[in-house]
Amino acid sequence: MSEFPFIPVAKPWIGEAEADAARRPILGGWVTQGPEVAAFEEEFSAYVGARHACAVSNCTAALHLALQAVGVGPGSEVVTVSHSFIASANAIRYCGAVPVFVDVDRTTYNIDPDRIKPAISSRTRAILCVHQIGMPCDLPAVLKIAEDFSLPVVEDAACAAGSEILWRDRWERIGKPHGVVACFSFHPRKVITTGDGGMLTTADKALDAQFRSWRQHSMSISDATRHRSARVIFEEYPELGFNYRMTDIQAAVGREQLKRLPAIIERRIELADRYTRFLSDIPGIIPPRQPDWGRTNWQSYCVRIFGDMSQNYVMQYMLERGVATRRGVMCAHRESAYSKPGSWRCGGLNCDIIDGSCGHLSESEEAQTNAIILPLYHQMTYCDQDRIIACFKAAVLASTSSRHERSDSVLHDA
Repeated sequence: MSEFPFIPVAKPWIGEAEADAARRPILGGWVTQGPEVAAFEEEFSAYVGARHACAVSNCTAALHLALQAVGVGPGSEVVTVSHSFIASANAIRYCGAVPVFVDVDRTTYNIDPDRIKPAISSRTRAILCVHQIGMPCDLPAVLKIAEDFSLPVVEDAACAAGSEILWRDRWERIGKPHGVVACFSFHPRKVITTGDGGMLTTADKALDAQFRSWRQHSMSISDATRHRSARVIFEEYPELGFNYRMTDIQAAVGREQLKRLPAIIERRIELADRYTRFLSDIPGIIPPRQPDWGRTNWQSYCVRIFGDMSQNYVMQYMLERGVATRRGVMCAHRESAYSKPGSWRCGGLNCDIIDGSCGHLSESEEAQTNAIILPLYHQMTYCDQDRIIACFKAAVLASTSSRHERSDSVLHDA
């Protein structure tokens, strides 16, 4: 291993302000969903420009509630991407529905709008688009198709807190929302964290009320209302709900993290620009590029390799020298959990699945196989980044040389 300190792929920017904030609910005695959660919801909705925000235990829970609320249920289908963290597809299956996978755009790694229409069937109840690794998807194009078919759009904005989209000639934050509901994650890999946690934002008051009911077992009276009451109150449970609450300890941390978000994004933009400047001249490398109509929060910096390079070789080379990386975003359809017939449907016509690969999802599979996520976090110094860049360049060169040596050996043995 390297003689230098290990560089992780991500590191949350969290410190004394968050520790002090967590003391409030801990010492105040109200540690589960309570006043800190309510304040966090209000502050987050104001930040993204949403009318309503509902905090939950994690983004998977948020996606589950959002899909169920817009009418996704047993026997229905949801058009989405395989190229996302598996939670996107799993949330559809939690509803008893089937994910219909379509391919992604090569540049943004997001859903290709041109693939959506052919994937829609009489069973389609929603479109789930993902703002992958913080890069906004082409929402106007997605929403136009959804409008033509009278379908709701749920935004998986797990990675996109602080990302922006050019919407009707003005920049607006992801999560306003532009679809019916947007779902966020506060996992430690995201730009801000509450340890774990999620948020749903919507302009629909009735949907927000439904989320708030479901997240707390569909209890007819909130614990806050019961706590304030001067009379004894017995709650009821009129429908099946879930235990998807966020704690006040998490929310207190989230409120401090939200204050840091502008500085976090500013620093990530600076570091991402620097990566691009120093990596653009490497043969066989394609740095990420944001579209003119989108501004990413740079939750991750994902480079694509091609030619003679091996993703695994480059990543292992860097790990042995003390630099962590991650492969390109996974594809759910390649996982064993999706190997059973009926667990998903391909959005293309005349689909043939061969050894787990799907011809209609070639961009998704290529992105998983030939993309590498480099370390990126707020506290990263220029010295850290210079070391990462040098290590990556050396890994690329070594991978190419190794591949040529193996090829020459095969030819010689033949």
